[in-house]
Amino acid sequence: MKIPNITIQQLLEAGVHLGHKTLRWNPKMKKYIFGKRDSIHIIDLTQTLDLINSALQKIYSTIKDNGKILFISTKKQASEAISDLAKDTNQYYVNYRWLGGMLTNWGTISNSIKKLEKINQDLSSENRGFTKKELLKMSIQRDKLQRSLGGISSMKKVPDLVFIIDTNYESLAIKEAIKLNIPIIAILDTNSNPDGIDFPVPGNDDARRSIDLYCSLIKETIENAKKELPKIEDTKVKKDTISPTI
Repeated sequence: MKIPNITIQQLLEAGVHLGHKTLRWNPKMKKYIFGKRDSIHIIDLTQTLDLINSALQKIYSTIKDNGKILFISTKKQASEAISDLAKDTNQYYVNYRWLGGMLTNWGTISNSIKKLEKINQDLSSENRGFTKKELLKMSIQRDKLQRSLGGISSMKKVPDLVFIIDTNYESLAIKEAIKLNIPIIAILDTNSNPDGIDFPVPGNDDARRSIDLYCSLIKETIENAKKELPKIEDTKVKKDTISPTI
């Protein structure tokens, strides 16, 4: 299993140790807090280092087993990084707004995705036969659906793993993942609720440097895991060499 080598120095330079003001903390995060400085909680990076390695191992094994990951963060600081990571690694993402039932009511969400596909087909058709008013209405509807569902438009079933930045923003997504027994990796700042998180990673969930580091480590892990997947050509050869049963 090849995951990136991470050091506490890297975590320090990215500001992963910087939590929120002490007045804004969640007591459930106490075991992950090293101390405080200038009224700011300092996260224990020795724990972060161990836990981020465990999280990366889970990501690696998920990809190696041909699983798919759903990346979720609708907060402004992380939304672009999350979508870029998902696109670069051919995974799924939600970075605009979590719609209730995105996991637990997949049938309804699938219908909305089909609706988005139909609108795209209609708008790209040469002989559309729509009025300007109809085209404008369809474009507005398409843009609205694209923002919410574009990152999961190719998702045919619920994901094998969920990764979340900021559990306070994504509490509804967490509830749905727990209900479906989907493992959750989450970055937990000092004001976060760790309940229900299978792979907690205590760390700053606001600073762009920290977020970029998390995404970089995950991207490298996924790319390494994909190298372990059997090539299509190899799979075909194996199928062709199987002797038929008589």
